[in-house]
Amino acid sequence: MTTYGSFPGARPRRLRTTPAMRRMVAETRLHPADLILPAFVREGADEPVPIGAMPGVVQHTRDTLKKAAAEAVAAGISGIMLFGVPEESKKDALGTPGTDPDGILQVALRDVRAEVGDDLLVMSDLCLDEFTDHGHCGVLDERGRVDNDATLERYAEMAQVQADAGAHVVGPSGMMDGQIGVIRDALDQIGREDVAVLAYTAKYASAFYGPFREAVGSSLQGDRKTYQQDPANVRESMRELALDLEEGADMVMVKPAGPYLDVLAKVADAVDVPVAAYQISGEYSMIEAAAEKGWIDRDRAILEALTGIKRAGAQNILTYWATEVAQKLGAVQ
Repeated sequence: MTTYGSFPGARPRRLRTTPAMRRMVAETRLHPADLILPAFVREGADEPVPIGAMPGVVQHTRDTLKKAAAEAVAAGISGIMLFGVPEESKKDALGTPGTDPDGILQVALRDVRAEVGDDLLVMSDLCLDEFTDHGHCGVLDERGRVDNDATLERYAEMAQVQADAGAHVVGPSGMMDGQIGVIRDALDQIGREDVAVLAYTAKYASAFYGPFREAVGSSLQGDRKTYQQDPANVRESMRELALDLEEGADMVMVKPAGPYLDVLAKVADAVDVPVAAYQISGEYSMIEAAAEKGWIDRDRAILEALTGIKRAGAQNILTYWATEVAQKLGAVQ
């Protein structure tokens, strides 16, 4: 006699049987439009300069940056976040190239807008660290400390020149108190209410930024622990979030992404504005290095890491693999 109802009655494995089944019931899906490409442009470069600590990533020339932007449009990603790398001799204590209308970042913004128009969101890093000879994200006082309020004045000017150069979105990454409100006011004063502000709401003082320092030719002396967040803290991020939203942030971001998925999830649950996460240089380089050693499957690891970031609550992800992943997703879809 046949016995029915034998254990186990519930078999979740039925929904994992084939690729088609797994695809149909997937709870989290990556799409090219989720992705934003961070890109570096180097002043005076005649050819792309490879970044040793980030295999496959380069400091672009103006021409190759335009090509990268066009490829991003073709792949269907949403945006490109630009970082300028000025000539070393032009750096100074105030980060003057960052507010020079003819500085490398502003020139690159104009180049990319001319290339892609409104087909790609052209985003700009709004911070002084690439442009100062001391490598900090702000102006230093007489004791060598970052002067929050003096830095805000520089950020206001940066926001205006970046908007004039064509930025659709500015991304203040310096973690100065009050930066979102000052930048929003500065943009509105010149009639640029249309330029959005992506707040680096929770930016942690992370060891995973290491390769990025090479990417932007950082001149950093010391560390940034007095203004970037302590990796031990979560409630502090929620306070930063409330302040950024009160000051007028259009979008908010958690950086780094992978080591801070718990923070990302809390932020995403708390807000009704778009939430982004930045998969930073160290996250990128670890996967590339392990794959080069043959220790992991590179393509699977990349997709798994990005899926985890989106599952935690990110609507958009800044990743150096943006164009590559978007092209693969487009081919599958």
